[in-house]
Amino acid sequence: MSSKLHGLVWEGCAHSGMILSRVAVMARLADYSNDEGLSWPSIETIQRQIGAKSKATVSAAITELEAAGWLVKTGRRVNGRSLSNLYHLNIEKLEAAAAAAAAARQAVKQKKRNTPPNIDPLINNPSNIDPPAVEGSTVEGSNIEKESPERGSIVGPDPLLNSKQDPSDKKISCQAGSPDDPAQRVLDYFNNVTGSRYRDGKTTMGYIRGRLSDPEFVADDLILVVDYLTAKWLNDPRMCDYLRPKTIFSPENFPDYFERARRWNTSGRPACVDGRWLKPGESPTVPVDAVERDAAFTRLVAQGHKPAGRVEELAKIAAGKIGLGRMNENTARASWKSIWAQAVAQAHEERTRIPS
Repeated sequence: MSSKLHGLVWEGCAHSGMILSRVAVMARLADYSNDEGLSWPSIETIQRQIGAKSKATVSAAITELEAAGWLVKTGRRVNGRSLSNLYHLNIEKLEAAAAAAAAARQAVKQKKRNTPPNIDPLINNPSNIDPPAVEGSTVEGSNIEKESPERGSIVGPDPLLNSKQDPSDKKISCQAGSPDDPAQRVLDYFNNVTGSRYRDGKTTMGYIRGRLSDPEFVADDLILVVDYLTAKWLNDPRMCDYLRPKTIFSPENFPDYFERARRWNTSGRPACVDGRWLKPGESPTVPVDAVERDAAFTRLVAQGHKPAGRVEELAKIAAGKIGLGRMNENTARASWKSIWAQAVAQAHEERTRIPS
């Protein structure tokens, strides 16, 4: 199996104008190939694994791919018995197609940067909560997701396949590529920001590569959506379980999330507290534990102990600035309540802040 060739197929074939069924056949051959592009899966195996209607349709697809120069097919016989064909993928053609796809995405990205969206600030509608769309069901024997073709896709429904499928979720190996692999970069960033440990398996990488195969999106777009939904859902117990690649990068959800993320970014990446986006300059209201506050006053002010934790550190610094220790106890405790509330809010903001 060659993860390099698998990545080249998803990167370049669809962009070249190849229809979905041919891309699926190429991806399956790449899955079986070594780094030289050689493989010999049977027609029956390819038919079963991509959900084709018959062996004849797979054979016709391979003949068409060979005529277009994507591969070379050679028959094999041993002791007069026919074996599965030997397939040699055209690596140079795949690399050229992938390079053209990357250049096209970069051009689209540059155009987006030069044309800021004409929108109202996100904070004008701060209470807009968007739970994920209902996710697709699966086809027996596979992890294929039933859905309509992706927005922006250059391929339409293809009669070769039994169902309308997202190529990103087929049972095709999506192993991690080189350190420069954009899909691996997105997954590493997602795990780091969300504190997750998703592995570079077939389904997870399939969703990511599926979005990257769309010429409208690049890795930075996927990372922006990760930042947006992390800011919105990470501290929300109702929504945090939806911080997963299957939800974020699904073809039904991602285009809408991306548009929301662009508005959020344009609005200065405001924080989200209790399902509400804060306005510029607004500080979050964080609950204060009165027992913890009063115990900290006794230890830090009355007894002079060292602070334990960031909240106590901030509170003691603020208390020192106003000379809290020289006040009588009643006045000091009244001032301590305000100091402690500000320290709790500041520590909360530091913990939840996401780097730009």
